[in-house]
Amino acid sequence: MENKPEGGKVIIEQEHFQLILQRLAHQLVEKFNDFSDTCIIGLQPRGVILAQGLAKILREDLQIKNLELGKLDITFYRDDFRRREKPLGAYVTDIDFLVEGKNVILVDDVLYTGRTVQAGLTALNHYGRPKSVELLTLIDRQFNRHLPIESTFTGMRIDAVDEAYVYVDWEEDLAGHQVILFDRKEEFKQLMQ
Repeated sequence: MENKPEGGKVIIEQEHFQLILQRLAHQLVEKFNDFSDTCIIGLQPRGVILAQGLAKILREDLQIKNLELGKLDITFYRDDFRRREKPLGAYVTDIDFLVEGKNVILVDDVLYTGRTVQAGLTALNHYGRPKSVELLTLIDRQFNRHLPIESTFTGMRIDAVDEAYVYVDWEEDLAGHQVILFDRKEEFKQLMQ
């Protein structure tokens, strides 16, 4: 893989990535049928990319016509936003439909401590009271949770030590995605400078 940063181990290759997205999309249709009372909301920024990829499969391959897709910014709902070295920049929230009484599929790329999802749930409450909220994640780092949050739909569960870093390499072309595991987050940061 030419875009793979040196030092990491690819845990999901491009071909496997596409199969995982297809499987997740089929699981959603199996549970929510035609999505008439269901919407998908991606957490900014990386959950939105995953949500858009799933929406493309649902619309084009599985013929879901009335799919509502939103983007939710959680920047100022995070419990650590005041503890950062630099000020955080907010992303766009774009939810042009009501979530009141709907099944909401909240989407994020990596479930780690659960704090991002907690912030997402808090932010979502400002847009109405959903009938239910279920979480879809590409990667579940299952033994690193700080909060009692679990994903309903999971692409892959991995066991990684706390110091490890999971990097989802999002490409414009859906077929170009891959997931890379680094032994240490510092190692990843140095490689990306």
